[in-house]
Amino acid sequence: MEEKATLIETLFEKAEAYVKTNLDLFKLKAIDKSADVVSTIVSKLVVIKVVLLIILLLSMGLSLWIGKLIGEVYYGFFIVAGFYVLIVLILHFKHGLIKSFVNDSIILKMLNEKKDEKEFTQ
Repeated sequence: MEEKATLIETLFEKAEAYVKTNLDLFKLKAIDKSADVVSTIVSKLVVIKVVLLIILLLSMGLSLWIGKLIGEVYYGFFIVAGFYVLIVLILHFKHGLIKSFVNDSIILKMLNEKKDEKEFTQ
């Protein structure tokens, strides 16, 4: 009878260790995915900031050039600003496309398994 009790205790100890290991694995995978998503977002934000700076400088140059061609510098700034207003209006009415693109990108990044994980599980 004592032999059965020790077998059951051993079984419970192994089950407890298994559950703890799976919980630790789940936590590590969640941390890995979160870090991957955050690092991707941060790197894309850096690229976006650089692109915005380039667009700002090009816009200023274009405004000055158009203003010089027309005769008054501020006309060039009005024309370029009007162009940006058109772009903002288009993006405002098509915001669903941008939102779905961002959502899909984040979901794909979260669900995408790394090659190392696939090889390890097989």
